[in-house]
Amino acid sequence: MIGDLMYYLNLFLINSIIGFFLETGLKFFIFHGMNNGILFGPWIPVYGFGTIIITFFYILIFKRLRWSKLCKTIILFFTIIILLTLLEWFGGIIIEAVFDKQFWNYRNQKYNFGPYISLGMSLLWGFISILFVYVILPLEERIIKKIPRWFSILVLLFILFDCLLTCWLI
Repeated sequence: MIGDLMYYLNLFLINSIIGFFLETGLKFFIFHGMNNGILFGPWIPVYGFGTIIITFFYILIFKRLRWSKLCKTIILFFTIIILLTLLEWFGGIIIEAVFDKQFWNYRNQKYNFGPYISLGMSLLWGFISILFVYVILPLEERIIKKIPRWFSILVLLFILFDCLLTCWLI
């Protein structure tokens, strides 16, 4: 069980950091006014949680269903759209409740549902999740196996400290 726990912890850590660099790049090159995360360090935990959700359901769907790869991919696509949209929605609500700020707002996008979710972003999460499953995850799994346990725990402690510091200072 601890092996599985370390697998998901490392998946969370790697993708929280990748999410930070992704959003920093988007902020720098495309969306100049956007906020890229609420923490001080180079990580955005919602990306870590999102990839854990994607990976968990990918394993659940692909190992249990005896359907074609195309059918499994379509089921995964729509399942992940729903789950990541809910994650983004709840994340926005929690951040606004705790910090009294909106870090993103999709009201100006067509087919939005309140400030935190929109059809366009939900579809984007679906496509990115399929890209993640077939391209990124296999690459990350090679890296995950090589990360020492002590390093994972140290990075997790930094993120937890950052969460506490953020709650205290903001």
